[in-house]
Amino acid sequence: MSTVVETDVLIVGSGPAGASAALALSTYGVPNIVVTRYAHLADTPRAHITNQRTMEVLRDLGVEQEVVARATPQHLMGNTTFCTSLAGEELGRVRSWGNDPLARAAHELASPTRMCDMPQHLMEPVLVDAAVARGTRLRFETEYLSHTQDADGVTATVRDRLRGDTYEIRARYLIGADGGRSKVAEDAGLPMGGRMGVAGSINIVFEADLTRYTAHRPSTLYWVLAPGATVGGIGAGLVRCVRPWNEWLIVWGYDVTAGAPDLTTEYAESIVRKLVGDDDIPVTITSSSAWTVNERYAETYANGRVFCAGDAVHRHPPSNGLGSNTSIQDAHNLAWKLKLVLDGTAHPRLLDSYTAERAPVGRQVVTRANRSIHETAPVFEALDGLAPQTPEQLWANIAARKDATEAAEQQRAALREAIAFKVYEFDAHGVDLNQRYTSGAIVPDGTPDPGFARDPELYHQPSSRPGARLPHAWITSGSRTLSTLDTVGRGRFTLLTGIGGQAWLRAAEQQNVDIATVVIGPGQEYEDPYGDWARLREVPDAGALLVRPDGFVAFRHPDAARTNARDLLTDALRRILGHA
Repeated sequence: MSTVVETDVLIVGSGPAGASAALALSTYGVPNIVVTRYAHLADTPRAHITNQRTMEVLRDLGVEQEVVARATPQHLMGNTTFCTSLAGEELGRVRSWGNDPLARAAHELASPTRMCDMPQHLMEPVLVDAAVARGTRLRFETEYLSHTQDADGVTATVRDRLRGDTYEIRARYLIGADGGRSKVAEDAGLPMGGRMGVAGSINIVFEADLTRYTAHRPSTLYWVLAPGATVGGIGAGLVRCVRPWNEWLIVWGYDVTAGAPDLTTEYAESIVRKLVGDDDIPVTITSSSAWTVNERYAETYANGRVFCAGDAVHRHPPSNGLGSNTSIQDAHNLAWKLKLVLDGTAHPRLLDSYTAERAPVGRQVVTRANRSIHETAPVFEALDGLAPQTPEQLWANIAARKDATEAAEQQRAALREAIAFKVYEFDAHGVDLNQRYTSGAIVPDGTPDPGFARDPELYHQPSSRPGARLPHAWITSGSRTLSTLDTVGRGRFTLLTGIGGQAWLRAAEQQNVDIATVVIGPGQEYEDPYGDWARLREVPDAGALLVRPDGFVAFRHPDAARTNARDLLTDALRRILGHA
């Protein structure tokens, strides 16, 4: 056994969760090592939808513009189309991913960022390169085998797959970000709910110039109603754009009880031809792989000094595009807490808030993604496509919707309604942004939970109440225009106040914690020329918001508290940091 390698945090896995954890930790100055059993980063597109909250995290970590430069922009994502093939009949579209005019306005009001389509094989290099540049030590072809932990740290045994030998890495904390078959989560004994292997799917990555069928209705997703797409009858195949308009990925179903079919090039090309509907376009198959649809989530994300993130603790289909987003947000939530515990600022009890805050989000994501699959059924029902029948009967049902009959009119209405209902999968803005945390790292202010005025899955509702993400508003500083979100983060707490809030500023200076201060108001460092912040902050000018390093409000007070601001802030920080 060779000499033990030492670090503060060992991360197993270099996917979105592991890479973003490494990036955040290195940005905060925390030594970390990433090991991955593979010889390379992701080589297929896999996860791709990147929502506004994730873009805010990437903005905070300083890589937003690199992602924007490589991603497909939002305006090319949003004509989700239902058709008989790309070259065949179109059945309808739903404006998606913030491209409906009203949704576009809601996106612009909610965040300084824009969602985009950033395939995983392009995202991982951005995250990993930045992490390594800032200090992460990365080891490819290094397989995690096991771990033991004690009161002071975790000892992991890993195997160098090139040399074949094993060695130990001693870390104060271990992050398992090793995917949907996580060995770290298994070894840590994390209790799981739900089930694995609900259904079978095949990914087929291919190259073809499909400009003539897609550029006029630009979208990330094209749903094709085609015979054999799902087991036992008529279903839908998915044609996903990887890069407009010549790189693509098809998702196709198979009978999980019978096992995946032989994924030959000929088989893959036959599926591509079926869904594209044009036998003359040149097609190059890049890769094919089988996977299973899962509905599983961890009930707790940690055991002692071992924490898990990403697919290791929430496993679900790609519906709603939530996978890599939730993974990156898990890592962002955990990293600042580890940093403050490691440097002695916080008590290890702070780490208990990771499960308390992220496990409910993971469970919601798993539930929402699986529900979205079932919400496709009404599209088939409108075409009488669920009952066993021949392909010819399906085509007849599709053709019948064009008849000038009362039955056809009802069918058209049912189809429109069914397609429109898919907004819950393709434009669930509230699922993306409405997280409200309850944990020991949040200090309640005694106000009643306002709930949500509209559907909390579809619509974002900003709030400054403790546990909510800080609302976005455009403010100015001299000639600069910036978001309120740009004043917080970067690994430290931030206290926001206004004119009359000097007592809060003095209180912040008197703490043993790094707290940035922001004063917003006429004649101050930051001004609110549109009045947007005044409408969103939900406290008077002299009130205060204490915002955590991850952008969530931890403490709120409605007035200047001139006589006891220091005591109030000190007590709040003690509770947040686990010292109380």
